[in-house]
Amino acid sequence: MNSQGKFNKDIYIVDTTLRDGEQCAGKAFSIDEKIEIAKYMDENNIYQIEAGIPAMGDLEKECIKRILVARKKSLISTWNRMNKNDILNSIDCKPDIIHISVPTSDIQIYSNLGKDKIWVEENLRECVYLAKNNGYEVTIGFEDASRADINYLINLCKIVKKFDVKRVRYADTIGILMPSIVGGAVKTIIDNTSIEIEIHAHNDFGMAIPISLEAVKNGAKYVDCTLDGIGERTGNCNLQEFIRISDVFLERNKKLVKNNF
Repeated sequence: MNSQGKFNKDIYIVDTTLRDGEQCAGKAFSIDEKIEIAKYMDENNIYQIEAGIPAMGDLEKECIKRILVARKKSLISTWNRMNKNDILNSIDCKPDIIHISVPTSDIQIYSNLGKDKIWVEENLRECVYLAKNNGYEVTIGFEDASRADINYLINLCKIVKKFDVKRVRYADTIGILMPSIVGGAVKTIIDNTSIEIEIHAHNDFGMAIPISLEAVKNGAKYVDCTLDGIGERTGNCNLQEFIRISDVFLERNKKLVKNNF
């Protein structure tokens, strides 16, 4: 990894050990442990650290603030529901990036939340405006993107681009995605919106690394990882393993492209 936290000038690592990783069954970090993990990431030039969820309360907010004071290079982001109160709690912490998670599949919107797409779009605009109006960089998470209508994801991209949002997270929230599917989805979104893609894969079928690599192959620039691949259910993309394989993958991919022309 180079001094800017990138691999071969193609991949930026977003470490979510302190947020999604802590959702691993039986896993709970103390504040001191979280700060040590963040320092380790920062010292190893990880591009972005997802430090936590401020809406969880004062202890979580205090931990995020201490991480911000201790870091030297990594960008620090906070995770938020599509909720104004969540955004205000994040603003209290003064992170580099405010990440807003948006329900995108019909199952989530209509069945789980009992809402509709108009509600999603209105709340999305209000939350992004609140964060942007306070001077923050915003990234958007497409929750349950792997079960969402690709045309709806494109529509949401166009909405947030009007607020100068440059990156969205394609999240395989329930872990059903396969490499054969993710490439086409990522490419379709980029081709239709020119927005940057961050891939967030879960490892339910042992496919988190292949999914992440296939997303990169098709234009994703950001990859979410956790230490040792910890996370909800069977975990996330394993940071150490992804680092070991990414250089080999990218070099091989470049040779294949060169040989085809």
